[in-house]
Formats: sequence, structure tokens, C-alpha cells
Amino acid sequence: MRSVLQRVSRAAVRVDGVVVGAIDRPGILALVAATHDDGPSDVETTARKIAELRILRGEQSVEDSGGAVLVVSQFTLYGSTRKGRRPSWGEAAPGPVAEPLVDAVVAELRGRGIEVATGRFGAMMEVELVNDGPVTLIVDT
Repeated sequence: MRSVLQRVSRAAVRVDGVVVGAIDRPGILALVAATHDDGPSDVETTARKIAELRILRGEQSVEDSGGAVLVVSQFTLYGSTRKGRRPSWGEAAPGPVAEPLVDAVVAELRGRGIEVATGRFGAMMEVELVNDGPVTLIVDT
């Protein structure tokens, strides 16, 4: 799995102009993508990194600080731009494979007692955030 983690003061995601997920306090916006051979160990590692990385202010993690997480699925994280001008999406897992993996990351985070909001898988989403720092990390499992 691949994730882009951004430390945020707040973040929201809209579908057709309606907010479907939001966090209104410091936390992490996690853009999450799956590839073809991802499985349970990738889900666990991704959730652990999101929960435990000490990237919030005061070198705290989301888990330590009581922060929130907004998880947004984003298959384009596996886009390849090595050739030509049009990205290739061949490394991204198809929806029926990726959706349960992203859902499992959310479940794992909630199982740790973390407040998690989400986008809507496969929808055209508008993501709004206030990047705090800015702090942005790429996590690969």
C-alpha cells in the first residue's frame, strides 16, 4: 500500500458539494492506495504508521494526542509517469481489490480508538485541507 500523510489543522471531503467526511481538529489527512499484491500485513503496517508516526506538533502521534484522521482512497498514488505524458494506472489495484483494503485500514484505526472520517470510494471528491507545517510524508509498505 502507498499513503501520503499530511499533518492538518482540519480537513474535509465533499462529493457533489456535500461534506461526506471531515475532521475539525489537528490530525492527519491520509490519502491511501492499494496495489495488486497488498494484503493484511500491508493494512496493519499502513494503519500502524498512520496511528503511531510522531508527526503532529510536539512530536506526538495521532494515537498519543487524540487527533483525528481523514482517510481518502486515491488510486492515482500508483500512477506511473515514466513514459510519455499520460500516466499509467496499471500498478493500482482495481476497485474490488482496493476498496476492502482501504476499508480495513479504516477499521484498524478505529479499533485503536482513533476518530476516523472517510471519503467515498470511487467517487469524484473535493478534498479541502489546512496543511499544518506543512508536513507531508509518503509511506510505502
